Amino acid sequence: MQMSAHSSPYIVGKRTAHLTEGVAERQSLVHCRCFVDSSGRLCYPPLKGECRWSHHPYPMKVGVLLLTRSHQPRSQGLTLGLLCLSALLVGLPPTESVAKEKSSRAPRPEPELKIVDLTITPMPYTQGDGPLQFSVTVQLPRDVDRAMILEVTSLISSPSKTSLRFLTHRQPVQSVSTKNGDHERPKVLVELLWDGQDHRKQVAGAGTYAYEVRTKLLANGDKGPRTMMVAWPKRGMLEVN
Repeated sequence: MQMSAHSSPYIVGKRTAHLTEGVAERQSLVHCRCFVDSSGRLCYPPLKGECRWSHHPYPMKVGVLLLTRSHQPRSQGLTLGLLCLSALLVGLPPTESVAKEKSSRAPRPEPELKIVDLTITPMPYTQGDGPLQFSVTVQLPRDVDRAMILEVTSLISSPSKTSLRFLTHRQPVQSVSTKNGDHERPKVLVELLWDGQDHRKQVAGAGTYAYEVRTKLLANGDKGPRTMMVAWPKRGMLEVN
């Protein structure tokens, strides 16, 4: 078999092929080869599925659109958060207005049970000259139950709270006698005595002491006395020599 100078046969399996066979197909594949970093050849599939190479700029636009949408929820959430915060700050009243509202409220009415007079003798108190006497005049409610118990207490304490003394007195309300007639509320006088000793039965040192006098009405219950009414306390300071 004769071969020309322009053709060179070669054996592929059992078939004889020419060297130039398939050159056009190989060249077309080389020219159509797509590179990832080539402009206009990036693959942005608009839908799930197969990735198709295309020279058309539509896939690029789809990719930008998807990226832009991915940032929308975060920006919207930030905007909503700022709006809510501003609304909250605007809705909060200033401190001065709150203070004015509190001051404009009507004062709490004093209970019917009250301490109308308190006398402490002698003042100043000198240890060794006898006890210190608290004379407490209590005004009872107009329609008070005679079965109740009147309790009067006094707490005497040093500024450091190391010396304390608690005095208490209880008596039935039915033993109260009115001297000002039936038109006025009944009153009762209770006396508390302090011997100058603290809760450890030691003589209290010289100095300034604070006192607080309280009174309340108790009712007998199944579990013992129960508080029914409490008066406003009386507070002050006393000197001990």
